[in-house]
Amino acid sequence: MSGYDVSMGRPPLRVKTTVVRLPEGLAERIDRLMGPNRRAKFIREVVEREVERLESESADLKGKP
Repeated sequence: MSGYDVSMGRPPLRVKTTVVRLPEGLAERIDRLMGPNRRAKFIREVVEREVERLESESADLKGKP
C-alpha cells in the first residue's frame, strides 16, 4: 500500500495464547489477591519463575557426579 507506514500501531506482543483450566475458585482467589485485570500477568510470572527454577534444578542435577 502506497504511503502506509508499517511502523505505526502497537508493536507485536510476542506472546502465544494458551488456554489454562484452573480448579473451581482459583481464578477468583487470584483476582482477590492481585486485583482486577491482573490474572494473566500473575499466571505468566508464576509460570516463568517455576520454569526457570526447574531448568536450574535440572542443570544442577546434570552437573553432579
